[in-house]
Parts: sequence; structure tokens; C-alpha cells
Amino acid sequence: MPWSENLLPVRMRRVAVVVPRTGLRGALVRVAEAGCVELDVAEGLEPGPAARRLQAAGGHPGPPLLATEPPGADGPAPVTAPALLKGEAELEERARSAVRQGEVAALAGWCPSGAVAGMADRLRGTGAAFVRLRRPRGVEPPTLLRGARAPRRASFTPLVSAYGTVPYADLDPSWPAGIAYVVMFGIMFGDVGHGALLVLTGLLLWRRAPRRLAGVRTAWPFLVGAGVCGILAGFAYGEFFGPTHLLPVLWLNPLQEPERLLIAAVGFGALLLALAHGAGAVNRWREQGPGWAVYASTGCAGLAVHLGLALAVLALATHRTAPAAAGASVAVLGLGLTAAGVFRTTAGGLEGGTETAVRLLDVVVRVGTNTLSFARLAAFGLTHAALADVVWRGTTGLARHGGAALAGAAAVLVVGTAVTFALEALVAGVQALRLEYYELFSRLFEFQGRPFRPWYVQPAGPVPAGTDPEVTACSPG
Repeated sequence: MPWSENLLPVRMRRVAVVVPRTGLRGALVRVAEAGCVELDVAEGLEPGPAARRLQAAGGHPGPPLLATEPPGADGPAPVTAPALLKGEAELEERARSAVRQGEVAALAGWCPSGAVAGMADRLRGTGAAFVRLRRPRGVEPPTLLRGARAPRRASFTPLVSAYGTVPYADLDPSWPAGIAYVVMFGIMFGDVGHGALLVLTGLLLWRRAPRRLAGVRTAWPFLVGAGVCGILAGFAYGEFFGPTHLLPVLWLNPLQEPERLLIAAVGFGALLLALAHGAGAVNRWREQGPGWAVYASTGCAGLAVHLGLALAVLALATHRTAPAAAGASVAVLGLGLTAAGVFRTTAGGLEGGTETAVRLLDVVVRVGTNTLSFARLAAFGLTHAALADVVWRGTTGLARHGGAALAGAAAVLVVGTAVTFALEALVAGVQALRLEYYELFSRLFEFQGRPFRPWYVQPAGPVPAGTDPEVTACSPG
């Protein structure tokens, strides 16, 4: 697979299952067991016999099961009947959505490109053909991000999918967004000891998560990544469960040099915003062509405004006139391109000019406020260091008295560290998520895609040996 494919959602193919009417059920059973084909379902269908029986039985809240043969007139055993009826109802819905011509039935849908050949082999024994079709004009394929079905593998797709569905034409930002998230978390949570606890928690969740916590197992890459970045920042700050002086300060002490930490945080935010603008320009090109990529405020025009203003501010801060003028010129060029793009979408005239002016003001204000918003990285990093300092001062103050005070010092250290760890982990996690969604993702995405929803029903009977029940039977390819 070319490396560039990893920057895109899984490639989809429009497909059709073509089968003799007599073999339709057998083919659909194979499709359901594979779990990698999204079949088109007709709207407004009346409930079939199995659906009516399921409704009469009061429904079934659990996952469906699918028998190789349809349930008999008396139905299956009472305990498993609702699950089997639910699976049969789903099969009936798709069978009744098939297009029939003479003795042949056909169902269209979507399938990951890498799974097409395997599905064709899987259906060959039923007499069905798995046919590749041309993509319908004006229809966007569903989106499947790589790693979305593998809870035990390192993947940052939950960070993106919680925000929304990436349009099929856009870049898949999962890994860059995940790396940016854990780095921001680490800046706010810089402590070698606290970071090591996060890494340990993430590894335990990955290896031995209880069944009741299976739903949060996908969080383990975030915990491990955030913990590693917290350890690195802790070395930079010289923090090990607070200012214990067990480690030298390799970069700066947050409590002694807050201004330097603040400048670094804002500069880091400006870099992330520039990268987000660049990715946004690529997305606009893929969505609507080069023209929109040039004129969009989340494309090249917005990137020019951001870089121009950043250069101008930096040059003015260092008293350099020529670079400041160059930066201002680049920013004005970006604003001009943005104005041209906005005005083309308005009704024109005075009303269009007013709307364009308001949008330009919004672009400039957002550049400043979004960049300064990253100052919270420094602010919460200082908060973390201050809380750890209070705990350490209380611990050493009690320990000096010796005797019974040593037990109190140990209690202060343990309880204070636990409270600081829990509070700051929550705050850093929320603040990093806020910066990711509001400052960065707002430049990446202008539209929402449609998620890929393959039809998967577990077959009735034991799961084959070696099969991971948390991963559907078909790889996304």
C-alpha cells in the first residue's frame, strides 16, 4: 500500500450482489457473516413475517443472530428465538430491497476495495456474483477510517469520529490529530511520575481490560501517548511527583519562567494552526477543486492571513521593519483572496459587500483569538506545577518534625498526589480536546461525511476459534 493511502479513508467500491432468486437467502447469509458490505435498503418497506413475530414477542434489545436456515413455523427455542428473529428480520428487509428481473435478484451497496476479492470468493459457493459497479455520479461513498475496527491496535480514530464523520474526499487526520492531542496534554501534565502512572494505566487497559470496560479500551493509545509526552515534559520541567529536585531542569521551571512557557505555548499553537490550514487547503481542493482551495478562508487564503499576521507580529516584537511589512503584505493578499471567494457566494451589491466585510473581520479576529487560545497550555501547565508544589511543600513541612508527623507527611503526599493527578488529568484532557475541536478541526472540515455501516450479523452457533469477537469478520482493506 502506498504511504499516501494511509492519509486517506479506506477506498470504497460500488458493488452489487447478483444471484438467482433461489439462492438469495444463502448469499445474504454469507454477506451478513462477512460484515464488510453495506447494502442499500429500500425505504418504506412494510414489516415482514419475522419482523411481525419479533414485534409480537416484545422485540429483542441484544445483538441479532442469523441461522443458516430460516426459522420453522414454530420458531426456534424460546431463549434464542428473539435474537434469531431479529437477524431474520434484517435479512428479510434486505431481501425485499433486492431488484428482481426474471429469476435473478440483485442488491447494490458499498465495500472496501481491499475486501472485494475476498467477498467474491466467499459468495462463489452460493451461485452469486460479486460485481464491481461504477460509482454513481454525484453520490459520495461512505467513510471508513483505518483502524476503526481494531480496539487493541494503536489508533486515534475515536478522537476524529467523536467530532463527526470525515468526508470521503478529505484527508484522514487521525494520526496527526492524535499526536497533537497527546503533545498538548503532555505540556499541561508535565511530570515524570504522573506520566508514568498514565502509561501504566493505558498498558493495563490494553492488556487486561475487564469485560465491563471493553467499551473504553480504545482509549489506551491516548493514555499511553499522553503519559509518554507527560514524562518528556516532566524531564524538561524537572518534575517528578512535583518539584522533588530528583531531576534537573532541562528546559525551564514553569513557576520561575512563566513568560517563557507562555510564549512557547502560543508559538506551538501558531504552528499547529498553520498545519491545520495547510491540511484544510488540501481538503478544499479534493472537495471542490483548486479554485475553492485558493479562495477559502480554511484554505490557502486563510493560510496566507495566518502566516502573514504571525510574521508581522513576530517582526514587530523584534523591531524589524522589513519582515513586518512583508508579513502585512502577505496577510493583505490572503484577505483579498478571501474577500473574492466570499463575495462570489453572496447576492452581490451593497448587501454582498457588507457580508464580505463582516466575514473578513471574523477571519482576522479568529486568527488572533485562536492563536492566543493556546496560551491555556501554559496556564494549565503552571496550575499543575503549582498544585504539585503545594503538595510537596506540605509533605516536607510535616516531615521535618519527624516521629508521628512522618505518617502525616506520607498521607499528604499520597492523597495530594492522587487529587492532583485526577484533577489535572481531567482538566488537561478536556482542554486539549477543546483546542483540537474548536481551533484545529474547524479549519480541517467544512462538511460532514456519511459513516460506513456494514451489515454484520453473528451466525448462530459457536464463534470460530481464533476469531476476535470485537472485530468484525472483514478487514477494511
